Amino acid sequence: MLSLKIALVAVCASLIPGIALAYVLAKKEFWGKTLLDGFVHLPLVLPPVVTGYFLLLEFGRRGPLGMLLLQAFDFTFAFRWTGAALASAIMGFPLMVRAMRLSFEAVDPKLEAAASSLGANPFLRFLLVSLPLALPGVISGAILSFAKALGEFGATITFVSNIPGETRTIASAIYTNLQTPDGDASAMRLTLVAIVISMAALIASEFLQRRSLAKRARA
Repeated sequence: MLSLKIALVAVCASLIPGIALAYVLAKKEFWGKTLLDGFVHLPLVLPPVVTGYFLLLEFGRRGPLGMLLLQAFDFTFAFRWTGAALASAIMGFPLMVRAMRLSFEAVDPKLEAAASSLGANPFLRFLLVSLPLALPGVISGAILSFAKALGEFGATITFVSNIPGETRTIASAIYTNLQTPDGDASAMRLTLVAIVISMAALIASEFLQRRSLAKRARA
């Protein structure tokens, strides 16, 4: 249940920034776009331990952002489930943005231009035209991010360690069971649970993508 809670919080926290960034990358041209795109996708190619170490440096109790949060709000990400959610959100963010961006890019610009000609400002055009048409891809991106967050291990264990009841996710529980005598059976059960949930997420994502493509083909 802790893994589900962390994954859900990670997806909810990154959903609005993910939609906004995906839309900007899909529809806008500006200086530094390639650099921003590379920065967003950096967690996909970096070793997860590096991402976790960076989070520890920045959001740890002695990190600049971590100290600021602790002094201003008496709040810390370090060695808490909220830190696991932060690590999971960052690791799943590139997958979320990628799926959403492809969906926004597929929205017919003529429909958006028609909305503008009828007096819709950029925000209304996004809210009433672009977002509804890209919704299957938005949901698909959220599902992929959820699946990634559920199985996240490297960045999480580096940033918030493996504390039972607080930061021990399903991935770190599998790792712990493999390190203990007679833990193979428990590790196998958790592995099967992770496979079932991840496969269900991937099938749902694929279904939404195919449905979206079929809908556009009929239009």
